[in-house]
Amino acid sequence: MAEKNKTLVTEFVLTGLTDLPELQTPLFLLFLVIYLTTMMGNIGLVVLVWMDSHLHTPMYILLSSLAFSDALTSSSVIPKMLVNFLTKNKTIFLLECMAQFYFFGASATTECFLLAVMAYDRYAAICNPLLYPVRMSNRLCKQLVFASYTLGFLHAVIHVGLLFRLTFCKSLRIHYFYCEILQLFKISCTDTSTNTLVILIFSGFIQTFTFMIIIISYACVLSAILKIKSEKGRSRAFSTCSAHLLSVSLFYGTLFLMYVRPGSGTTNDQDVMYSLFYTIIIPLLNPFIYSLRNKEVLGSLRKIIKK
Repeated sequence: MAEKNKTLVTEFVLTGLTDLPELQTPLFLLFLVIYLTTMMGNIGLVVLVWMDSHLHTPMYILLSSLAFSDALTSSSVIPKMLVNFLTKNKTIFLLECMAQFYFFGASATTECFLLAVMAYDRYAAICNPLLYPVRMSNRLCKQLVFASYTLGFLHAVIHVGLLFRLTFCKSLRIHYFYCEILQLFKISCTDTSTNTLVILIFSGFIQTFTFMIIIISYACVLSAILKIKSEKGRSRAFSTCSAHLLSVSLFYGTLFLMYVRPGSGTTNDQDVMYSLFYTIIIPLLNPFIYSLRNKEVLGSLRKIIKK
C-alpha cells in the first residue's frame, strides 16, 4: 500500500534564491548583467585568441579553452534562473534537470583538468624555458585540452547515469537555484548512499589529483623564481603566475567544500553561497583576472578594435 501511495515525480520546482516578490525584478536585472558580462568576457576572449595568430601559443590556447568552459558553466545555470525570476511557474522537467546538471558537471570537471594543464604550462615555461617548445608544443597543448574536455564530459555521464536509478517522490521542491546533485539526493525516495560514495571517490580523486599537480608545479616554479637574480625578472615571473593562482584558489576552495566533504555539516545557505561562487562569480571574474594584466591580450584587443 505504501508503494501505491507514492507519486513519482517527473518535474520539480526550483525555489531559487528568494521567495520575496519585490526582489525578483532587481535580481533578474543583476544576474542578466552578470550573464551578459560573463559571456562577453569569455566568448570575447575565445574569439580574440582565434582571430589573432600571435596568440596561437599554448598559454593562450589554454586561456581560451578555460574561457569556453566558464561560458558553458554559466550558460548551464543562469538562463533558467532568469526565466524563473520572471515567472510564477518555476518548474523544471526531470530530463531538463538532468541535462542542466550534466553540462554543469562536465564544465566544472573540465575546468579542474584545464587548471592543472595551465599549471604544468607555467612550470615548463619558467623552469625549463629552453625546452618549453618541446615540453609544451601547440600540438601537445591541443591534445591536453581535448583530453580535459573528454574526461570532463565522461565524468558527468557517470553521475547522471546513476541519477537515473533514483526515484523522486518525497517532494516537488528543490530548495536551490539549479539542479544541484546533492539537493536531488535530499528529495529522492531511493537510497543514495551509492551515489554519494561515487561522488566522494570520483570528485575527490579528480580534485585532489589536479590540485596536487598544481601544487607541485608551483612549488617548482617558486623555487625557480627565487633563483632569478634580477628583481625585474622575478617580478615578471610572479605576475605570469599570480592570475592563475588566484583563479585556482577561488575555484578549488569552493569545490572542495561542496563535493569532497558532502554532508559535512554545512547549512543550505552556505551551500548556496559556495555554488554561487563557482557557477556564477568565478566564470564572471576569470576573463578579467587573466586579461586585464596581460599586455599581449590588451594589445591584440586594441588592434582588432582599430581594424
